[in-house]
Amino acid sequence: QVQLVESGGGLVQAGGSLRLSCAAPRSIFEINAMGWYRQAPGKQRELVATTYSGGNTNYGDSVKGRFTISRDNANNTVYLQMNSLKPEDTAVYYCHVDYSWIGLEYDAWGQGVQVTVSS
Repeated sequence: QVQLVESGGGLVQAGGSLRLSCAAPRSIFEINAMGWYRQAPGKQRELVATTYSGGNTNYGDSVKGRFTISRDNANNTVYLQMNSLKPEDTAVYYCHVDYSWIGLEYDAWGQGVQVTVSS
């Protein structure tokens, strides 16, 4: 079972910023994608942002222009810089990693970090 270590959640006022980080074990050599999803109470989990091994990124429509995903390949760590936060960004944010191991593809999820944006 791959353990992802997340950090950086918290409480912030609207308009503020937070930075999330997620580290995957360095023993994983072939990571295909790393990203973040979020789930607000009563809502389905949705994509926030993903970064792929080739360098491409993908963002959910609601965060485009405000959030930036980046990745430290040497340390298997992904970051999510969240600016201009809004109350509707309040959710549990989950790190997700898609990786390959001995020819098979797997994915792993973090335990989630709470992000709360007050109005």
